[in-house]
Amino acid sequence: MEPKLVLALFLLISATATSEYVRPPTRKTLNLSWRSKSSSHPQQVHISLAGDNHMRVSWVTNDKSAASMVEYGTSPGRYSNIALGESTWYSYLFYSSGMIHHTVIGPLEDNTVYYYRCGGGGPEYKLKTPPAQFPVTFSVAGDLGQTGWTKSTLDHIDQCKYDVHLLPGDLSYADYMQHLWDTFGELVEPLASAKPWMVTQGNHERELIPFFKDSFESYNSRWKMPFEESGSSSNLYYSFEVAGAHIIMLGSYTDYDEYSDQYNWLKERVNNGKLDPCGAVHITIGDGGNREGLAHKYKNPQPAWSVFREASFGHGELKLANSTHAFWSWHRNDDDEPVRSDQVWITSLVNSECAAEKKLGLRKILMEP
Repeated sequence: MEPKLVLALFLLISATATSEYVRPPTRKTLNLSWRSKSSSHPQQVHISLAGDNHMRVSWVTNDKSAASMVEYGTSPGRYSNIALGESTWYSYLFYSSGMIHHTVIGPLEDNTVYYYRCGGGGPEYKLKTPPAQFPVTFSVAGDLGQTGWTKSTLDHIDQCKYDVHLLPGDLSYADYMQHLWDTFGELVEPLASAKPWMVTQGNHERELIPFFKDSFESYNSRWKMPFEESGSSSNLYYSFEVAGAHIIMLGSYTDYDEYSDQYNWLKERVNNGKLDPCGAVHITIGDGGNREGLAHKYKNPQPAWSVFREASFGHGELKLANSTHAFWSWHRNDDDEPVRSDQVWITSLVNSECAAEKKLGLRKILMEP
């Protein structure tokens, strides 16, 4: 498990303080048996945003000749639109995946419920598109895995009113055991088939076997994100627009050394480890339910720039209320009940004195001979 940088915004922050938290123990891995289905039956259905007013529907079938077709419409059982997509599969040592389908549907109306089915048959699914403008709410949980805590986290996410789920790395914890990708897809399908899941990779998705298998083959085959739509050359990093917000999903396993474009870009939001009221706010999150336990090693004494830190299983919610205000909250899975242990209103610096000072400083630099 490794913590991920989810979001960094140029904002002012005011956080709540909490008493010392007693961390819960890890829970056992779920025993998710494989359920036999017809060869053409859609499995592991999930959706993701795919450019302006479009959605990508992904699923798996045992039948490698099944059509990559999605029928959809705004009324149950009535499909006024049909879209065709692409399919792929992969082998990994003695494992062979089913046919993995990716089909982009749209254009879709904003903030609208659509009914759809995959491959020309099977069950009907329902999705809701995000709103066209603020407010918009993201649920956030990384390091999900497939444990008892994972199930608790998913249950709590299902109770919150969100538009898009962000999963910043470490999805299935398959770690070379390819059937765990299948059980993970089944585990998250009830949520991931209804609201878009936007994910990035972590160390547990790497699965490199030198001279035999490249990194991230399983991840890239199953969880295709809008990298092409956002001008990226890799499925490991991309960006997308939703409801007036521009979201950047970074890749831990793309170039990030001191000479890379990614490093230099990030370096401009960071202030050399010093507290800067005009700087970026970083939220580092994980602990959705992984089998490794909680990351609880912190830098001590607690630096002034580290406002809140807690090792607990749970999920976050980020509501962008408008173009100037956002609300962040952390919901721990405390005895299987959602407990909001941290919350903060975050205010944009666009019209603040900080922005004016930065503009003045830049102007002075440009005017220097």
